[in-house]
Amino acid sequence: MLRQVELVEKVKSYDPYVEEELLNKAYVYSMKAHGSQKRASGAPYFSHPLEVAGILADYKFDSKTIITALLHDVVEDTNTDLKDIKVNFGNEISHLVDGVTKLSKFEDRSAKFNQAENFRKLLLATSKDIRVLLVKLADRLHNMRTISHIKNIEKRKKISYETLEIYAPLAERLGMQEVRSELDDLSFAVIEPEIRDSILQRLQLLRQQDENVLQQTIKKIEELLDKKKIDAKIFGREKKPYSIWKKMKVKSVNFSQLSDIMGFTILLENIDDCYNVLGLLHQKYSYVPGRFKDYISTPKPNGYQSLHTTLIGPINRRIEIQVRTFKMNDQADLGVAAHWIYKEKIDKNEGKQYKGIRQILDILDQSKEPEEFLEHTKLQMYAHQVFVFTPSGDLISLPKGAMPLDFAFLVHTDIGSNCIGVKVNNSIKPLYTKLKNGDQVEILTGKENVISPKWLELSITGKARACIKRYLHIKEDDEFKKLGKEIILNQFKIQKIRFSEESVKTVLGNFKLKNSDELFLKIGKGELIPSKIIFSLFPEKSLIESNDKIILLNEVKQKRQENKSILLEGLTPGMSVHYASCCNPIPGDSVMAYISEGKGLVIHVDTCEEIKKLKISNSKIINVRWENFKHKKKNFVAKINVIIKNKIGSLGSLSSIIGRSMSNIRNLKITDRNKDFFKIDVEIDVKDLDHFNKVLVSLRTSEFVENVSRL
Repeated sequence: MLRQVELVEKVKSYDPYVEEELLNKAYVYSMKAHGSQKRASGAPYFSHPLEVAGILADYKFDSKTIITALLHDVVEDTNTDLKDIKVNFGNEISHLVDGVTKLSKFEDRSAKFNQAENFRKLLLATSKDIRVLLVKLADRLHNMRTISHIKNIEKRKKISYETLEIYAPLAERLGMQEVRSELDDLSFAVIEPEIRDSILQRLQLLRQQDENVLQQTIKKIEELLDKKKIDAKIFGREKKPYSIWKKMKVKSVNFSQLSDIMGFTILLENIDDCYNVLGLLHQKYSYVPGRFKDYISTPKPNGYQSLHTTLIGPINRRIEIQVRTFKMNDQADLGVAAHWIYKEKIDKNEGKQYKGIRQILDILDQSKEPEEFLEHTKLQMYAHQVFVFTPSGDLISLPKGAMPLDFAFLVHTDIGSNCIGVKVNNSIKPLYTKLKNGDQVEILTGKENVISPKWLELSITGKARACIKRYLHIKEDDEFKKLGKEIILNQFKIQKIRFSEESVKTVLGNFKLKNSDELFLKIGKGELIPSKIIFSLFPEKSLIESNDKIILLNEVKQKRQENKSILLEGLTPGMSVHYASCCNPIPGDSVMAYISEGKGLVIHVDTCEEIKKLKISNSKIINVRWENFKHKKKNFVAKINVIIKNKIGSLGSLSSIIGRSMSNIRNLKITDRNKDFFKIDVEIDVKDLDHFNKVLVSLRTSEFVENVSRL
């Protein structure tokens, strides 16, 4: 812990005009105010404001900022009030302390409101004096450095998430990359300790493998610059674990695919030297196209300036190089703090010069409520995330590329499960709509769960996909059990044996099965054929000799006994029953089915050319039938090939005829075109074979249609 004299001497070393008496007074005042208070670590509480003051002294901030750091917790955590601060330290320091001080808890307000109100108050104070935010960032930095002393892991994670979401981005907006980087990494260590450790291990391995690469590269560049008599300081850098993790997630690449884990910085005296060195590097080494950025002529919103380039470097390795002046380098690491180091004139409204802070302050002017301000601020601070609103105005954070189902499941599992549609900004939108920042999303729900396998293509978040998969797995097993029972009942009928579940239970042990449900599940999945059960029960019964014979399906001539066929009604496409995409069977077609292991029933039109190529065991071929589909609202996909005349209005006429026939176009593809005709493959929705034939007849009556046939 810094002693009083040490702190004063530290500030005096860079600020000869330090208000020494006031600084000493603040040290003693804070120490007495906190008295015997202890931190979670057991250390005296006063050690915290003292360390915060030390952090700010390292950045050479003015004495009033250091005094504010010493006093920043006395109003919140002791009996001291702002009037005492004002009397003892004056208006300016009183305002700074007030800006940093958190509001007391509101008994009738939520934790979210408190966080929002505190943040809003902090930014209001920042708009008047940037030093408020600087003290708050130093306060958060020290709290994160000592966070391991908090025993409650959930509390540690909550603080770390808040740091990642709010304080680290604010440090970045001020250009204080050094602070931002440390806040990120300290938070990452709490939130994802195992991932961070694995990245650190990989970095250690890289250092061992490439221990000479760094020095060899620096030496070669130094030799190049020495020939031109250019004085420069060159050093290598290694990305922090959190930065590496972010890049792996954003670019969807493995650790080994990252090319810029190690980078090099060249520091020079003036801007002319920066451009000269860049030219020398590009002449000497191969430049990677698209990887050059000039932030000197066009600085970043936070004031950052540098030249960035990527080269195939001196030892034939791809390297990232940054070229800038010494002053630009301090600006890159320290941001607004660099002004204090260079003793430039400080404006208390300094924060408004930084575009990122200015934008947040603009939001402050527009927001009526604290929570609204916090929500809008997060919108501004996160380009890699999407923030959308519920109809009641609550904010939902989602990753970029998220769709309505991701939103629905994040709000509540039941809302996701019963989703039948979505309104985005009061307009009905398809479920594959990608949500954008600021969208208001309303999920339309029904009474029944309507999750289907296609939903996995309409979601990207872990929660949504986990919920969908869990439901599909449960429903899939239920359907396989239902299908398995139907199959074994059907086989017993064909063999003219009375089915008894009790008698079946007597042979379960032969197949290492625990109960009937497990038996039906395995049969439904195609993992067990019913004939084996029958043979186990009745070994004397002569079964079909071709049970294990592999035969061509098109050679099978089965008697279509309706009462001895599996009813397709009630089975969900994509789960226990799959309609072949090669022939797209629809109710009314003469169909054939076989059991595919792990998939259940696969249904083909019995004239399908593709099925003729398959060789399936006769014991896996199942008679199936359509029934009661006419009155169902369910649609099936049918594919047609249409040849239409190449005339104005032909395509419109095609669409109109299909629409008037109570069908809908799912997909349309032009396969051939000449001066007279178009060939088009069309996927349409139909209810059954009768409906499909009516569509065909309607199309054939059109003057624009030359020919139409089913695919």
